[in-house]
Amino acid sequence: MQEPAGYPRQDVRRMLDVTERQLRSWEKQGFVTASKVFGFSDLLALKTLRKLREFDIPARQIQLAIASLRKRLKDVEHPLAQLRITAEGKRIAVHVSGNKMEPISGQLLFDFDAKEIEKLRSFPVSTTPPAASPAAIAEKEQESEVWFQKGLTLEETGAPVADAVAAYRKAIELNPNAAGALVNLGTIHFRMRKMAEAEGFYNRAMEADPNYPLAHFNLGNLHDEQGRSEEARKYYLSAIRLNPRYADAYFNLALLSERNSDILQAIGYWQGYLKLDATSSWARAARKQLDRLKNSVRHK
Repeated sequence: MQEPAGYPRQDVRRMLDVTERQLRSWEKQGFVTASKVFGFSDLLALKTLRKLREFDIPARQIQLAIASLRKRLKDVEHPLAQLRITAEGKRIAVHVSGNKMEPISGQLLFDFDAKEIEKLRSFPVSTTPPAASPAAIAEKEQESEVWFQKGLTLEETGAPVADAVAAYRKAIELNPNAAGALVNLGTIHFRMRKMAEAEGFYNRAMEADPNYPLAHFNLGNLHDEQGRSEEARKYYLSAIRLNPRYADAYFNLALLSERNSDILQAIGYWQGYLKLDATSSWARAARKQLDRLKNSVRHK
């Protein structure tokens, strides 16, 4: 039996981790067409929508942004799928031709370099702590790990974010090279749209452990979110260099290549992803997208 050309509703819900009630609400609001089977563009639109809603962007604001973008950009019919749309605090930003624009007003948004902002927040430490004994260092590292695990538990159980942040900060206080705690703090700040702080924590994690693939991958995500394609590509590739089986990095590189209209490169990354993940719900999406790109190349 031939497989239907699309993604069944239950697969889409599983991939995006949304409820049937939520999906119906988005269909009713006109973000996607109600269907039992969704296309790849619908999948991208829903993924963008889910991210905007995670940052508490009101549905009405998203609807206004979509209507405005369709009016301003004549060749864009499905903004959520065709454009990079992100949250900037409580407002929406669309990335067009290397610029960030507020879609409703059309106002350009300035994109200050996160590293420069981090420098302004940093002050040199004027005192040097006394050297500790190896036994004392080992004890602090063990205690740091306890606080790190406590932070993980707090996040997993839905405790207030401030409690998890406090646990991770305690872990870093005890062991400044606690790369896992630094990365998790970076991710918390990333979700809060505090990009300068997030980048600072990710960079500190890489300094503490240069061979930690997750720190490189998350920096790739951060730059990708900010529309810095080359920096994102660099960090995704370094994550793969450190861990050749990093499937998520291949997936993101494939999407990044497609956005940059580098179809042949995208095909290579989709193939790389599928070699590492051939059975998940996202693998099904990747395989269909790979087939679509191959067909488009054949018919050129």
